[in-house]
Amino acid sequence: MTVATSVYQSRVTTAQEAVRAIKSGNRVFLTGNVSVPQQLLAALVEYAPEIKDVEVCQALTVGSADYVDPIMEGHLRVNSFFISANIRKAVQEGRADFTPVLLSEFPLLFKKGVLPLDVAIIHVSTPDEHGFCSLGVEVGLTKSAAESAKVIIAEVNEQMPRTLGDSFIHVSRLTHIVPVNYPIPEHVMAAEGGSDVVEKIAGHVASLIPDGATMQLGIGSIPDAVLKFLRDKKDLGIHTELFSDGVIDLVNVGVLTNARKTLHPGKIVAGFILGTKKLYDWTNDNPMIEMHPTEYVNDPFVIAQNERMVAVNSAIEVDLTGQVCADSIGPKLYSGVGGQLDFIYGASRSKGGVPIIALPSTDVMRDGTAVSKITPMLKAGAGVVTTRSHMRFVVTEQGIADLYGKTIRQRAQALIGVAHPQFREDLTKQAKELHYL
Repeated sequence: MTVATSVYQSRVTTAQEAVRAIKSGNRVFLTGNVSVPQQLLAALVEYAPEIKDVEVCQALTVGSADYVDPIMEGHLRVNSFFISANIRKAVQEGRADFTPVLLSEFPLLFKKGVLPLDVAIIHVSTPDEHGFCSLGVEVGLTKSAAESAKVIIAEVNEQMPRTLGDSFIHVSRLTHIVPVNYPIPEHVMAAEGGSDVVEKIAGHVASLIPDGATMQLGIGSIPDAVLKFLRDKKDLGIHTELFSDGVIDLVNVGVLTNARKTLHPGKIVAGFILGTKKLYDWTNDNPMIEMHPTEYVNDPFVIAQNERMVAVNSAIEVDLTGQVCADSIGPKLYSGVGGQLDFIYGASRSKGGVPIIALPSTDVMRDGTAVSKITPMLKAGAGVVTTRSHMRFVVTEQGIADLYGKTIRQRAQALIGVAHPQFREDLTKQAKELHYL
């Protein structure tokens, strides 16, 4: 028996026992995305009535959210750095907190001791012969947070893929180990605004991507749909906070080779993975893939070292001067800054870079009425995620607006040109009232 095996076996326990390491007043990090540790989270919810004022720090989580139920008040309080759908209601009702932060700086809040961590709850693969567990599908936000915590509670899952790169943690660092064996949840990118709209947007975006480009693909159906339009490109690469199933086909047909990347040539670089079992199996022990902490992947000055860097991100609305709101609907908090500004700025600083905001030109309200996502002004209280000074390309299904080096008058004209035709007359009228035209 090796020392690592002995250490591992000595720290094995149940989820119910492991969560008792969390005490009243503790600050706890919870790993997220599809890597949420299901048994530990369920045990924490069961244990919660016995503790008070525990802060649960997280970013995006996928799955149920019993831990933000109103009955958790006074026991567990979530502090989210990106508002996922399962906790949105709790944040909007004031039962959970939101901390605005660039994704590149999220782990640094723990690493630098701005938010000291008592406990980290993580989800890892089984250890290799040297005692190293891989953080699998969620490395970017978790590795530095876990290493910053006094206590690490880990679910060790036989079905977690072993991803490579700066993605490992040794069993000796794990304070409590809970062996589990369940499938990693699947997350299929859903269509926004109808497939025809998404396909048209994706086609316009693809036309801006040169051969040899390195790509970042944000979350959502539009970035994933872009991949289907790239089969005639040559030697594309990936440097991104996340990727999904669409990359597999591009690798298999020889389009995505990473050969012309100027940073990490030959490698797909990412922080986390969202997709299906097919993707998880494909990433397992795949030497083409390097997972890294988000403070590295999302650092604009690292991103900019990739020549021909293409960043594709979405938005809730864009005003006629080029201001982008992506985190709120007016004052109502909706998501977060995420990695948008990290990659838009990084691509802007890249040699031959292509920073893109892509969105449908309209949104359909609950009553069935359509509203323009190209607006004269952002809604009152809306957050500016990407400033007008950072903007270059805005893409809708109606076309491409290039804002770089353009006056406000020229920007207004270009953005009205990619708005839906039914709103262009009204947008022109309001632009004149604002003296943009």
